Amino acid sequence: MNLEKIRNFCIIAHIDHGKSTLADRLLEITGTLEKRDMKNSQMLDTMELEQERGITIKLQPVRMNWKGHEMNIIDTPGHVDFQYEVSRSLASVEGALLIVDAAQGIEAQTLSNVYMAIENDLDIIPVINKIDLPAADFDKVAEEIINLLGCEKSEIIGVSAKTGENVESVLEAVIDRISSPQVYSDKDSSKDELKALVFDSQYDAYRWVVSYVKVFQWEIKKWDECHFLNTDKKIIALDVGHFSPSYISDDKIGLGSVWYVVTGLKTIRDAKVGDTMWKPEIVEGPKMKPDAAKPIEGFGEVTPFIYAGIFAMDSSEYPLLKDAMEKLVLNDSALAVETDVSPALGHGYRCGFLGLLHLDIVKERLMREFNMDVILTSPQVTYRVILLWDKRSEFSRYSAELLENEKGQKCTRILVSNPEDLPAREKYLYIEEPIAKVEILTPNEFVGNLMTLSQERRGIFKNQQYIDSDRVMLTYELPMNELIWDFYDEIKSLSSWYASLNYEFIRFSEDDLVKLEVLIAEEKVDALAFICHRSQARLLWGKICANLKTSIPKALFTIKIQAVVWGDVVWRENLSAMRKDVTAKLYGWDISRKKKLLEKQKKGKKKMKQFWKVSLPSEAFVNLLKK
Repeated sequence: MNLEKIRNFCIIAHIDHGKSTLADRLLEITGTLEKRDMKNSQMLDTMELEQERGITIKLQPVRMNWKGHEMNIIDTPGHVDFQYEVSRSLASVEGALLIVDAAQGIEAQTLSNVYMAIENDLDIIPVINKIDLPAADFDKVAEEIINLLGCEKSEIIGVSAKTGENVESVLEAVIDRISSPQVYSDKDSSKDELKALVFDSQYDAYRWVVSYVKVFQWEIKKWDECHFLNTDKKIIALDVGHFSPSYISDDKIGLGSVWYVVTGLKTIRDAKVGDTMWKPEIVEGPKMKPDAAKPIEGFGEVTPFIYAGIFAMDSSEYPLLKDAMEKLVLNDSALAVETDVSPALGHGYRCGFLGLLHLDIVKERLMREFNMDVILTSPQVTYRVILLWDKRSEFSRYSAELLENEKGQKCTRILVSNPEDLPAREKYLYIEEPIAKVEILTPNEFVGNLMTLSQERRGIFKNQQYIDSDRVMLTYELPMNELIWDFYDEIKSLSSWYASLNYEFIRFSEDDLVKLEVLIAEEKVDALAFICHRSQARLLWGKICANLKTSIPKALFTIKIQAVVWGDVVWRENLSAMRKDVTAKLYGWDISRKKKLLEKQKKGKKKMKQFWKVSLPSEAFVNLLKK
């Protein structure tokens, strides 16, 4: 295919603005899929959870043909937790369709996606969707887009993805306004050297690892030998082809387009996203990566935002959980996993997630795909701990770094995502918590409530920008630990669901943080420990103990529930004993017999208390910090 006839673009928008629905109409109009084959809406959302929830979780490419042009489209997620998926898509295309709801207008995630598209120097085509709605206001939304992009009103396309109204105009605009693919022009034509960027990898039960690539130089044929430059993995291309939207085999793949390559690798970790697939002219023995081979500028390592423990509901089912997690990791490159052990919950995993939605998706997949009932511990963010002396050997497993403070003293800096890994108080100088830049887009009447909420969550006000006469963008710097506990729900509640939220990590900052532990029957429960700010600790002490008191089943003796900070008990609740009436079978007035039975019961309770083990139901973790 002539490069001038190729168009690579993606669809970006805030969640629920109609990206996947528009993709359906484009597939239908171009004849990529027949209308009778489109049994469900959102054809590019192949996961069951995507179809059920009506959201896109994974990016999905597909090729269309229209008026002699090859169009490679990538449908992207809209939720902030899957921003990484969007960034990978933007780096693999030359243009973007910016979808804006005609009734809702520009939202927080819309702005974030626009800024990323501009950073990638993409051709942006603004599209106002849902113009058929009674509440649609095309002129108002168009004015917002003009102020954002600086474009002309004539450049904005109004469509209804649901009915198909004016969707063909989008295809015409793609041909006219999106540039042809950018490829390497300095290639030595005498060498058959391939360079392709890996923007995604999927695990298929029958094909193993399938890499999605954008080709920047030369071509690759079936059975060609290729290398991944960063991982030094040598592969044979078992199959190559394009997306329609299922895998369609081709004899070879060439310049400018989006393709797939069946690598034959058994783990997705060997085909890292952002790596360069390279085919040298000559392969000599073990020589894997000559100095002349330069990788394509790709993407940084995906960084989990929050961590939580995953344990089987029944500890005896750990082998089943292990098998499920191994298979799940193969299909989710953003999921970080390491083994973990809890005295209360047994063997399990400590997992890193991109956000709470990502965590919820993983939990749902374990339940649906692997029939696993699991317990999730309290979500935690990653903290940086500064130790006064060189402790790299002692804390080597925590990615320790050696540095000097302002006084020239040697310090060791470690990353801690599990509260149980936090060193003893006397071993460190201070703790740094992650700070996020938070953008809240809201109607004017809710500004006061949302500002109060942000300040209560230790937010620092940075900026207030009016998008139009009715809406304002509030910018705060907020600790990420405050974001993971119902912050999004609070924003939606206080704004009657009109406000939208976007956030991104910006830095670590020192603060007065403490480690909170929970003792049940004088036995420490590691899974309930977490790090919090001292100013909010007292509120959390009472909340945690009170919720546990209602979640833990009663025993035949009193159970003590204690909150402990650095070894000091700061809060206590008593779960009263469940009394068994051992005298119910007695008749008459035999007081001596009654006393004998009560004394026997007392001794039995004392003995039971010595050997009784804490048994926490799953509800205890679910209800831990509920209001």
